[in-house]
Amino acid sequence: MNPVVEKVAGWREQGKKAAMATVVQVERSGPLGAGTSMAVSEDGEVVGSVSGGCVEPAVFEEAMETIETGRPKLLTYGISDEEAFGVGLTCGGTLHIFVERVDW
Repeated sequence: MNPVVEKVAGWREQGKKAAMATVVQVERSGPLGAGTSMAVSEDGEVVGSVSGGCVEPAVFEEAMETIETGRPKLLTYGISDEEAFGVGLTCGGTLHIFVERVDW
């Protein structure tokens, strides 16, 4: 079983709320591909990754809000080639990430 899904199933068995963030599209380049996922529990535990660390803090905050409200959202994060080079990345790209509360 997928380790992220396995962890979320464990949280649900404990009665914890959780949110799942999944990369649904990558434009140009990205650290991880479509289908990559990260989950966040209501008490702030995190499993998985959607970007190898680049946008995890922002996705974490969005996931915590989704846990609270139940409203799914589509997030977009991008960086230009110039900005990427300035922080040590080889090129820019855009990630589209879908965040939803897990209610099963």
